[in-house]
Amino acid sequence: MLPIYEKPPKGRRRRKPGRKEGHPGSRRGKPSKIPKHKEHCIEACPGCGCRLNKKPCRKRERTIEDIPEVEPEVTQHTICGYWCRRCKKIVEPVVSDALPGSPIGNNLLVLTAWLHYGVGITLSQILLFLNCHQRFTISQGGLIYMWYRLQEILYAWYEAIGEEVKAGGVVCADETGWRVSGILHWLWCFTSQTATYYMIDRSRGEPALKKFFTEALDGILITDFWGAYGRVTAAFKQKCFVHLLRELKKVDIRNRSPGWIAFCKKLKRILRDALRLSKREGLSPADYDSRRTRLDTRIDALIAVSWKDADAKRLVKRLIKYRNELFTFLDHEGVPADNNHGEREIRPAVIIRKNSFCNRSEKGANMQAVMMSIYRTLKLRGHDPVRTVAQALRQYIETGKLPPLPVPAASLR
Repeated sequence: MLPIYEKPPKGRRRRKPGRKEGHPGSRRGKPSKIPKHKEHCIEACPGCGCRLNKKPCRKRERTIEDIPEVEPEVTQHTICGYWCRRCKKIVEPVVSDALPGSPIGNNLLVLTAWLHYGVGITLSQILLFLNCHQRFTISQGGLIYMWYRLQEILYAWYEAIGEEVKAGGVVCADETGWRVSGILHWLWCFTSQTATYYMIDRSRGEPALKKFFTEALDGILITDFWGAYGRVTAAFKQKCFVHLLRELKKVDIRNRSPGWIAFCKKLKRILRDALRLSKREGLSPADYDSRRTRLDTRIDALIAVSWKDADAKRLVKRLIKYRNELFTFLDHEGVPADNNHGEREIRPAVIIRKNSFCNRSEKGANMQAVMMSIYRTLKLRGHDPVRTVAQALRQYIETGKLPPLPVPAASLR
């Protein structure tokens, strides 16, 4: 990565931000319920002090939404024990407002975990927020201990997310650096349209992939050109076009030899024609098959040429290696030609990495992967993460069983 002061300046924005001129404006909607009403009257003019009539000449309404000053709600639970003649022991009712032995309620526990693992707020900032705004005093160690307990309960959802990703049909994968106690690890992201699974591992190669892909993937795997993905067995694979076009642009800046210019021009035309074909509608099946076959012929002809330029030779080797993984998106409906979804899903974790500076132990890294996966998946499925996890936690305390992982909301199906 280049320092910010060494990066070349970017060009001006192509489009002016904001809506176009003449577009109707939009503002915050009026609340559906207004439980509190207040009327404001004055007896004298604030400018000159003149006495005013008691009856106003006009009235106007103004709606204000605000968060009231927060006071911690403290509840003392009196738990009655009863002697069971059959079990020969004292039994007590279940208190579902908090975990057994915990002085912290479910709502606060889930909210703080979501702020840290779902939003990316640092632990010190969460404590500052609780102490100042919420007027709730808690230690750093006590809060982390409660997060560990929450992770153990929700671990079944984490495993379910991994199984649903592998069964999703189209799986996007990406990886980025992560540090655990200062040692380089890797954050892996495997995602479908409705689930995202994170995994932090010491390896960036086949050992880490074997932990997730325990069996052959009966679907389509979309990745970049990192060689470790070649060890994954999948029904079909698709390599990211954006990475290939980015490589052409990068080499084109420093290499202006005639051989490279000819090679780059031909390959760009083939890739762009493939993208146009995937977006073109109204073609008959015969026309589509004809153009699809023509693309195979053109890429094979490009590979067969004996290029003398070093960069052209290097990219030809890549095209030969991944020849059957370039145009998968043209043969299967709903498959993109890029890994954009995978990179978008790993981006929130990268932001969290910049804020929290990764983890200090393997145990913390495992909890990081579990909690980020759960909160990110709930967001993808259109659920309120705090309310959903709090309700599941309450049901777990009452019944001893965690409810199934929530399915996507009706609006996303």
